Amino acid sequence: MTFQDEFTYETRPMRVVFRPGAAVTATPDEAARLGLGRLLVVCGSRGERVARTVAEALGDRCAGVHAEARMHVPVEDADRAVAAVRAAGADGCVAVGGGSAIGLGKAIALRTGLPLIAVPSTYSGSEMTPVWGLTEHGAKRTGRDPAVQPRSVVYDPRLTLSLPVALTVTSGVNALAHAVEALYAPDVSPLVSAMAEEGVREMAGALPRLAADPRDLDARSRALYGAWLCGACLGATTMGLHHKLCHVLGGTFGLPHAETHTVVLPYALAYNAPAAPRALTVLRRALGADDVPRALWELAGGLGAPRSLARLGLTEGDLTPAAERVAGEPYANPREVTAEGVRGVLRAAYEGGPPGSGPARAGG
Repeated sequence: MTFQDEFTYETRPMRVVFRPGAAVTATPDEAARLGLGRLLVVCGSRGERVARTVAEALGDRCAGVHAEARMHVPVEDADRAVAAVRAAGADGCVAVGGGSAIGLGKAIALRTGLPLIAVPSTYSGSEMTPVWGLTEHGAKRTGRDPAVQPRSVVYDPRLTLSLPVALTVTSGVNALAHAVEALYAPDVSPLVSAMAEEGVREMAGALPRLAADPRDLDARSRALYGAWLCGACLGATTMGLHHKLCHVLGGTFGLPHAETHTVVLPYALAYNAPAAPRALTVLRRALGADDVPRALWELAGGLGAPRSLARLGLTEGDLTPAAERVAGEPYANPREVTAEGVRGVLRAAYEGGPPGSGPARAGG
């Protein structure tokens, strides 16, 4: 890789425990280490069984279970969760589950300043970032605040053994998107590039194994390790076109989070590729492919993931307003973002064909 002479890399205090069984065995230890005596456990309805197992392991330190996390963290959900924390007299929070649960835990931390312990059960990577998101009146707002960065992260590969193959694939590609976009961020550094390359290589190698055998603990561990690295890349850099597109499609048009990332990624990368040669060099090494957007499209689609925004429920009439919203807000991106260019990306993603030969590449 080409070494950059000048860069900045900021890291914040965080402790990570990574081992099978850690959700039950390590979470109480992390609470004790942080001096926390009353923890509210938050999760989504789908992850409530696992969350209650963690709650039982916490014993007297558990102040209750709040199983109301939803995608994109609606602001009214955050309001209820903060009220639950205050009613329980909690001095901290444990978020058990995927990005929705951890996102709700972050909303609590943002509003209250209480420390957060994250126990991820998917590959979203949210646990590795100081990024929060809230959806209100059809718009998703995001921001960065060190208060929302989990103080401890407990990675337990066994928690992911029951993750359905479809969600395994889309959650894994969501993680890949974090590393891809970090590679062409204005604040990328050699350290981020190294983490991104390793994270992409591990995740892309693990996903086909997990599609063939979802109970493969070694592959689950490698995927979780890859998600850790990819999430750390996102946490250290600035989000660009891909993430902005997905936030608008999710927050305004209600599309599912991981699936949307999976569909959009090849087309957003194809659009940015002419302006991101260093990123493409790293990704070619990690994936062992010359045409990286096509390789990502083939990886996800070959494992049964959705390939088009139409399949996710977006309508043709949504393309122009979505493009205008995405292009209407300033953010860093290696290639100029125009309404016409974004419409090209969205049109290609809406149709779902192979990336690179249509309007996403041409920019119109």
